Amino acid sequence: MLVDWFAHDPMTYVWGNMMMYYVPGDKWKHLSPDVFVVRGVPKDKYRKYYLTWEEGKAPDLVVEITSQSTRKEDLQKKMRLYRDVLKVSEYFLFDPEGEYLTPRLQGYRLKETQYVAIEPVDGRLPSEVTSLHFEADGTDLRLWDPASGKRLLNRQERAETAEERAETAEERAETAEERAETAEAERQKTEAENAELRREIEALRRQREGSA
Repeated sequence: MLVDWFAHDPMTYVWGNMMMYYVPGDKWKHLSPDVFVVRGVPKDKYRKYYLTWEEGKAPDLVVEITSQSTRKEDLQKKMRLYRDVLKVSEYFLFDPEGEYLTPRLQGYRLKETQYVAIEPVDGRLPSEVTSLHFEADGTDLRLWDPASGKRLLNRQERAETAEERAETAEERAETAEERAETAEAERQKTEAENAELRREIEALRRQREGSA
């Protein structure tokens, strides 16, 4: 959804599960955010890895999906790294099953040198980086656009919407075809009636000429 949200912005890169290195020459200094957003770097550049010193900046936003095996790292090691080293402006954590985090969706914004919890707005966590609000919906993490007052569609929903539009277009085409067929039938009927009328007039004319 974030990739699609920034699809028309050539200078916002959105990706995830990519190895990110942050110390030149030290291959051990790396991590792999589940989702990250970087404003101000070109999206059309091919990247096998994300090297912060080459790109000129670290991510502006990171989302981590928390599990039993990652909860301590997400809340401790990664949080310190995002806050103190990479200076990530916004850090979101989501526990789909609600088993390891309370609340299961958490967001933090960097204020000077500390992460401050993001206050919910109507049950959602606003992101200044994306201008969207994050919300938990069942086991899904969804995005809300406060400007339109609507959720962003995920890919399944967009596919369903596209299918519905295609079906509607097909139904309209079928209706138009039916109307055209009806109009053609009416035209043929009218032509036949006109031809019959012409024959009757011609027969009357000949009958009158014979009588004369």
